[in-house]
Amino acid sequence: MLKSDKVTLRALRREDLPRLCEFNNDLEFELAGGGDPPMPQSLERLQAEFDQEAAKGGRDGARFALEADGKLIGHCGLFNFDETARTCELGIGIGDKAYWGRGYGRDAIRLLLRHAFRYRNFRKVWLRVNATNERGIRAYRACGFAEEGRLREHVWSDGAYVDLVLMGILRGDCEPEET
Repeated sequence: MLKSDKVTLRALRREDLPRLCEFNNDLEFELAGGGDPPMPQSLERLQAEFDQEAAKGGRDGARFALEADGKLIGHCGLFNFDETARTCELGIGIGDKAYWGRGYGRDAIRLLLRHAFRYRNFRKVWLRVNATNERGIRAYRACGFAEEGRLREHVWSDGAYVDLVLMGILRGDCEPEET
């Protein structure tokens, strides 16, 4: 549905679930994404949740499979919509470690921002990230996000309390061609 030179953001499909289940059960992936505490997830439970949502019908909303080189490498989306304030939260996770640190996340974030600002008419996108996720913070900053707040020692992660960083970007912070 949304494409750049590097990535495609498309609807999640049932056949994506085994790969997503692998990602969700990878400790390093879970900790990077703020999984606190990380918990196992069975494929059957993931399928049941998917089937329950699919049975409702309608559109998939703003949750996307993240694809590169013709394969599923993660997922991303927009959620926690505030229709009055015109804000939403962004989340992204790249589970295929071969694609970490190579710009795929930044590309996907830019597509999500374009979707939020141009097609959904939001004025602000925000996110939360563990302060220990330096790679993620670098990617968010490269896309124009600014730190808006920090909850000190707010998250228990990997045996220690870590800060939770709140970041945001306004529509006007993006380049015109990005929105």
